Amino acid sequence: MSDPSALKTTPLTAWHRAHGAKMVPFAGYEMPVQYQGVLAEHEAVRNGVGIFDITHMGEIEVSGPGAEAWLDRMVTNRVAGIPVGKVVYTAMCRPDGGVLDDMLIYRLQDRQWLVVCNASNHDKIVAWMTDHLPAIGVTMGDLTDRTALIAVQGPRSGELMKRLDELAGHVSALEALDFYTALTLDGPGGRWIVSRTGYTGEHGYEIYLPFAAALPVWEELLAKGQDLAVVPVGLGARDTLRFEVCYCLYGHELEEDITPLEAGIGWAVKLKKDDFIGKEALAAQKKQGIPRKLVCLALDDRGIARQGCDVLHDGEPIGAVTSGTFSPTLKKALAMALVTAPVPEADLAVDVRGKALACHTVPFPFLPARTKGDPAAERNLSV
Repeated sequence: MSDPSALKTTPLTAWHRAHGAKMVPFAGYEMPVQYQGVLAEHEAVRNGVGIFDITHMGEIEVSGPGAEAWLDRMVTNRVAGIPVGKVVYTAMCRPDGGVLDDMLIYRLQDRQWLVVCNASNHDKIVAWMTDHLPAIGVTMGDLTDRTALIAVQGPRSGELMKRLDELAGHVSALEALDFYTALTLDGPGGRWIVSRTGYTGEHGYEIYLPFAAALPVWEELLAKGQDLAVVPVGLGARDTLRFEVCYCLYGHELEEDITPLEAGIGWAVKLKKDDFIGKEALAAQKKQGIPRKLVCLALDDRGIARQGCDVLHDGEPIGAVTSGTFSPTLKKALAMALVTAPVPEADLAVDVRGKALACHTVPFPFLPARTKGDPAAERNLSV
């Protein structure tokens, strides 16, 4: 068991403890997994608004005249040529195409960028980027230990964000933000970045701000969102929320031995770019036929298929579950799995503790995201 004294904390850790959060070790941090319960927190985000402390995420600033070209070569998606304020989802790969991490890249200024990586991969990504840093033209700085990150997610997140005193003079800019765009402003303590991004499949925002500003903003969000029924949300509901909309989680759908093409994020791989690390291997895999495919499964028998459970066809293993749980929204046991291609259409099952539970494939994703249009729009459910 991890030594709590050796875990990193966030500016909100004391607040979490004081308000009854169940704290767990996660990626080297002490983090809240739940407050009032995963189901209640999940439903609050789907129907209203919730706030998340995700300060554990890694933030790396890249700047200089060569930053644009260098970053474009480091990742699979196209970042060269994007406008200031644009955010790009991408993967950083090994030469063999295996995923080192999936991440967001922000263009803050013409020659200034922000790379946001997963907490579990922070040290690895910093080392990888440092090893590939050119001798001149690009500088890199790790901002993780002084950058707090609060996510505000749910169909009523926009209402809540406009009530923040710090954003009072930026309401029109906030309302103008499209999905995967950001604005930078001078706030208490220094630079703030507010983006229309998130990991829940709902309309939402993420606020990057100095450590000293985190607690006042967190408490202000809770105080000014009481009539919106805002709640703090832990890692447990964050996982069920991302699962329902089939967002990849590193260590589950993505790994160093899984390519982005296999994981279903091929749309973030631009093989027509001049060059990037892993391009040759990914182009070859696409040409030869992608050997594995990420699929969505619904269980027909009673039970939950967790990560690592074998997926069976006619009783023989063809892959394994990457993520699985009981969907709070759809009220069904669901799973994502990486299986050999082509995927059989019948006689599928998952091995759960030695028992074969019948299942079938369903369309991807389980639950359509509501991130680009009306935050309260109805969903056409696929399961």
